[in-house]
Amino acid sequence: MRHRHPAHHYVNGILAGDRLLLSQAITLVESRRADDQELAQQVLEAILPKAGNSIRIGITGVPGVGKSTFIEAFGTYLTGLGHRLAVLTIDPTSQRSGGSLLGDKTRMETLSMNPSAYIRPSPAGDSLGGVTHRTRETMLLCEAAGFDTILVETVGVGQSETVVHGMVDFFLLLMLAGAGDELQGMKRGIMELADALVITKADGDNRSAANRARVEYQNALHLFPPTGTGWFPPVLTCSALPEHNTQPFGISDVWQTIEEHHQLTTQNGAGNRRRQEQQLTWFRSLLQQRLEGKFYSQPGIRELINRLENQVLSGTLLPSPAVDMLLNPSTNNH
Repeated sequence: MRHRHPAHHYVNGILAGDRLLLSQAITLVESRRADDQELAQQVLEAILPKAGNSIRIGITGVPGVGKSTFIEAFGTYLTGLGHRLAVLTIDPTSQRSGGSLLGDKTRMETLSMNPSAYIRPSPAGDSLGGVTHRTRETMLLCEAAGFDTILVETVGVGQSETVVHGMVDFFLLLMLAGAGDELQGMKRGIMELADALVITKADGDNRSAANRARVEYQNALHLFPPTGTGWFPPVLTCSALPEHNTQPFGISDVWQTIEEHHQLTTQNGAGNRRRQEQQLTWFRSLLQQRLEGKFYSQPGIRELINRLENQVLSGTLLPSPAVDMLLNPSTNNH
């Protein structure tokens, strides 16, 4: 059995910037064991006053858009400015084996060797759309360890984007040019969530296509209702890979955009309101999760569900009275 330290040992290590203890504390947070969860909560409560002081950025995009390459270039640029960066990448968990493909450190080779960057892959498990249940807690631990910029990378475009949007200050959507009819191929709902769109791989022969796509997206965004924060999402182009021995371009523009958004939402209070709403969302989501867990852990509940499901399947019982029987056992004549 893995040795566990007392809570204060993890707390002191995290506040001192000890990466090994930070990683161990994140493992505690991600554990499903009741004793690990209890210890993790003690650690989280102790570090809470030191957390919350980072810019939290969500990054998503369709597969093949070059998220890892972008994060590598973007992270290298940020650490070059003196920032300390934590990258939380959500790994797809194999449906067949249950194993997780933890390949992020090979995908971001330069960044993983960078002393000012910390990359933490988390297996998504069975959580919604590939977002780990514990990403919020992991962000707090990283902030307490002194990381002032947190990147959360999602698996791809889907339900997980709404979940990640609900835990970050700035939501960045990476897009490809010349991949068919971009505007129709992109879900409107995800574009509405974005605080900025970035057309990637805008180099060489692809540069003119990227500029055309930028104009099209910018025009499309004008049709969306205003966000109420005073911010209008811009569309940028960038190339994360050096072209003909030149440096990546457009990366500094992305960071400048995020800084402008942070400055505006700090001044007008929108950033603080967004974080408050996120805390409520977190509370409600945890409440739902705990209630569900408590309900299913009742003695005999699984057997009762199976019996009622069979009756619903055979058509001898309607779903509504079946649910009533589960929630009000007194109505269940068994």
